Amino acid sequence: MQLHELEEFRLHAYENAKLYKKKTKRWHDKHIVSLTFEPGQLVLLFNLRLKLFPRKLQSKWSGLFEVVRMTQHGAMELKNKDKSSTFLVNGQRVKHYLRNDVDRELEALTLNDE
Repeated sequence: MQLHELEEFRLHAYENAKLYKKKTKRWHDKHIVSLTFEPGQLVLLFNLRLKLFPRKLQSKWSGLFEVVRMTQHGAMELKNKDKSSTFLVNGQRVKHYLRNDVDRELEALTLNDE
C-alpha cells in the first residue's frame, strides 16, 4: 500500500514540476524584448571582461560601433568607428546608442550662506 502511495506522490510531484516549468517559460517569453538593428546604426557593446577589482561606477558598455550586417541567427557584424576592421558578436550583447543632441550649457550658481 505504501509503495502505491509513494508512486502516486512521485507522479503528483512530476506534474507540479511540469506545470511550474511551463508557467516560468511563459513568463520569461512574455518579458523578452526583441531589438531590431539596421546596417549603419550606432550601437554599444556589453563588456564581458572579468575584472578582479571592478569599479562600481564604471560602465559595462563600451565603444561606439556601427552595424555592418545582421546574420540569420542573431549574430551581428560590427565595425569600430575609429578603425576599419570588422568583427562578429552575439546580438544579445548589443544595445542601441541613443544620441543626446541637446547642447549642454554649463551654468555657475553661487551659494550664499544666510
